[in-house]
Amino acid sequence: MQDTLRIVVDDLRGPQIAAFLEAHLEQMRATSPPESKHALDLDGLRRPEVVFWTLLDGDEVVGCAALKALDATHAEVKSMRTHPERRRQGYGALLLRHVVEQARSRGFTRLSLETGSMPFFAPARALYAAHGFVPCPPFADYVPDPNSVFMTTVLE
Repeated sequence: MQDTLRIVVDDLRGPQIAAFLEAHLEQMRATSPPESKHALDLDGLRRPEVVFWTLLDGDEVVGCAALKALDATHAEVKSMRTHPERRRQGYGALLLRHVVEQARSRGFTRLSLETGSMPFFAPARALYAAHGFVPCPPFADYVPDPNSVFMTTVLE
């Protein structure tokens, strides 16, 4: 990975991150039925219970991730995305480690996520499993869905 990489808290006001997230939403619409799409839009990511980070390589957005507080001890990973041309280069793992560290430093003891069950999401599920996430029942407001996989990990 390059020396120019940095992870920054993003206020989601810039056009570059808006375009990056719109591409994410378009990809989710193309791979998941509407009732199974749980990606947050810009307004959802700007809520006070969400912290959003952008991974930059110089000035280029190459990834993003968010942490959503569900309660005092439980948080959710949201909006994990790596630019398609940058996949398989360790950026997703870098972002996930950052989110886990941030969750731990904020006092959360459990971190969960929802991702797709389709083959498109297999690399994401493998990444999460490699970082200690295990399958779990739906959490928060989620309901059982054959298009979703729910995963969680205990933060120690």
